[in-house]
Amino acid sequence: MSLGQRIATLRERRGASLQEVADAVGVSKAHIWQIEKGKADNPALGLIERLAGYFRVSVSELIGEDISNQSVDPVLAGLFREAQKFGEYDRQLLIEFMETLIRMRAQQKRKAIAKSLLSDDY
Repeated sequence: MSLGQRIATLRERRGASLQEVADAVGVSKAHIWQIEKGKADNPALGLIERLAGYFRVSVSELIGEDISNQSVDPVLAGLFREAQKFGEYDRQLLIEFMETLIRMRAQQKRKAIAKSLLSDDY
């Protein structure tokens, strides 16, 4: 579920209008609508904090982070959040870099296995 969908769900559960939410957190009704519809990317942290306070949920819950999942590296999660702000060109560079790194690691692993197999034979 996206941030916008979570906000819409919380707003509807509370029985609040777009205007009521907007007034409570100090932004326009249009801005809340844009966030709910996924048309406003990366709202400011201050707004996220105000929304979380209004809906009485944690920021982690509002943005959809599963803090109970201990296998998620917080540094990587933070980098991923930042990468979501990238333009298309930078996103493509990041994707190409990650794919190259993954391929290189796989090649290194295959070479290590092959070397181990060869050394076991002799």
